This record gives sequence, structure tokens and C-alpha cells, in this order.
Amino acid sequence: MKSFKAATTVCFMAMIGGVLTTGARADEMNHKTTITFSGPVAIPGVHLAGWGVLPAGTYVFKLLDSQSDRHIVQIFNKDENIVYATILAIPNYRLKVTDKTVMTFRERPAGEPDALRAWFSPGENYGEEFVYPKAQAMALAKDTATPVLFTAAEIPVEVTEPIKTADAPVVVAMKQAPVMAAKPTGEEVELAEVVSTQPSDTALVAMAPALPATASTLPLIALLGLLALGAAFAVRAAERRVR
Repeated sequence: MKSFKAATTVCFMAMIGGVLTTGARADEMNHKTTITFSGPVAIPGVHLAGWGVLPAGTYVFKLLDSQSDRHIVQIFNKDENIVYATILAIPNYRLKVTDKTVMTFRERPAGEPDALRAWFSPGENYGEEFVYPKAQAMALAKDTATPVLFTAAEIPVEVTEPIKTADAPVVVAMKQAPVMAAKPTGEEVELAEVVSTQPSDTALVAMAPALPATASTLPLIALLGLLALGAAFAVRAAERRVR
């Protein structure tokens, strides 16, 4: 499958040129990345009140916790003194690694902000595919004709104190929440049908270096040469017997 579902991602890379600043950077431990969005972006997760959509501007993305198969991503303001969102994410594998930060989006109908889909740090095969609340995921899947990850668990919205630690009750609830995927048809499917959390056999084949074309044809050419030589000797021997 499904290394990051290239066919369904359409990752709305049209935004990337205007979305990521030239100086986008990622720290190794928490993958701290500074990003500038050129337009509003819809986000999932637990937010400060009123921040379900980020307006155009500069933000800092960090991993709060990545000790399991459930990762927690936080979005800060430029000065990192306000936490706008704390988001559940699932690690997702990609074949092509780049030396730049990659953010992917779900393109929505005109007038609607595009929705954040995934975040890949420079030089990393694994990135973060974001998980939406179920109702929001169902609507996004229909709007974008792509599967969207969701959790049906009731996770309370943070409206007072920002989440600062990986053992905060809301974070623990997110890490324990079951995750599924919503298809454009409204069907609910298993996570594995949409996200590849490890390299698949197909991915490993794709990553294997291809042999030169001559390597596979040389043995055949040699065999044909030997057969031709043997046939020539046989014909010559037959001619001598006839004489």
C-alpha cells in the first residue's frame, strides 16, 4: 500500500510554494519547524477557543510526544508563547525523502480553507498524518474525494490552560483513542487501508536499485552465441561426411 497513498494525496502542493518560508527549519528531537501559511488552513485537534482555522501567518510545529504509534503535534505562534492546537497524528511512511519540510493539504471547495493533511520533516521517511474528529473527517472526505483519518472518541476542547506535557489527561486520551478512516462514500475503514506505518513489500521493491538492462541480456546473448557456434560446427561436420 500505500506508502502515503500518492494517488489519493494530491497533497495540494500548489500551496507549498507560497506556504513554506525559505527558512523553514526542523530540529532533530521535536522536529521543530517554522512555517508561513499564505492563506487560512483548517486544522484538527484540541484547540484554544476559536482556533479551528489558522489565519494566514507564521506558525511553529513541534512534536510533543512520539513514543508510540500515536504522535502528538502542537502548533504555536511565531514566538512560541501560545499553543493554538494539540493534534493527534499517526506516523505515515513515504518513499521519496526530501531535504525540505513538506506540508500536504486537502483542497476544498472555493471559499473553504484547505485542510491540513500531513507534515514531513527534512530527510525523514516517516511523517505525521493528522487525525480529525469524525464529523469533520466525514465532511472532508466527501469534499476532497480522499480518505481522511478520524477518531470517534470524545476528546474535550482545550479552552483554558494550554497542554504542556505528554501526560496531560487530554494527551493520554488522544493516544488511547481508536483511529479509523472515512472514505468519500461515508464508509468507515481500517487505518491500514489508508496509511502505511512501515515499508510495504511494494515499497521495498521500489527502493531496490534496478539492475542495468545489459545485466539481464548478457547471459541470453552468450547462450545464443554458443548455440550458433555449435550449429556451425555441426553443419561443417555433416558436409565433410557427405564428401
